[in-house]
Amino acid sequence: MKFQIEARKRTQQGSGASRRLRRQGRVPAIIYGGPKEVELIDIDHNEALLNLAKEAFHSSVLTLRVDGVAESVVLRDSQVHPWKPLVLHCDFQRVDTEHLIHQRVPLHFVNAEMAPGVKLSGGNVSHVHNDIEVSCLPQDLPAFIEVDLKDLESGHSIHASEVALPAGVKLVLHGDDYVVASIPARKSGAGADEGEAGTAA
Repeated sequence: MKFQIEARKRTQQGSGASRRLRRQGRVPAIIYGGPKEVELIDIDHNEALLNLAKEAFHSSVLTLRVDGVAESVVLRDSQVHPWKPLVLHCDFQRVDTEHLIHQRVPLHFVNAEMAPGVKLSGGNVSHVHNDIEVSCLPQDLPAFIEVDLKDLESGHSIHASEVALPAGVKLVLHGDDYVVASIPARKSGAGADEGEAGTAA
């Protein structure tokens, strides 16, 4: 999925200027990164609100047109009101085809119903992490990564390092090789049955 966002440059900053923009249906934002300076921009609020509701918007290279000049960016941060459907601010980072980027990509879990731990043992899949951080060139950034659960058995887990990644994409770990999904082993019912029998006696 491709996203193109129309933006315009702004010169005023501060809380007062931001409030005025929001009253006009605009969202204050910035672009940073690369050889250029940080640039102040604003974007249409309704467009931003709709895009932020789409999973792919958070893990795609976006085309940001600032006063008609296109730049490739990724969304780095967004601030929304705690309970109102109101976008307060967005941060975009410039990217180019020559430099690697780090980005969190959502995981899509498939074939859970075929997993032996579910089909044969009656277990349930636990999604421990719903995204992972990867490193790649912007043109290789996937919108999502599939995690195939068809071989997962009861009492076993899939770690981040075991997730199959697309060509040109590498996993970024900041510590332990964490679990992304598991099927906890079911406890035997024998002990519970004995306890019930003892109570009844």
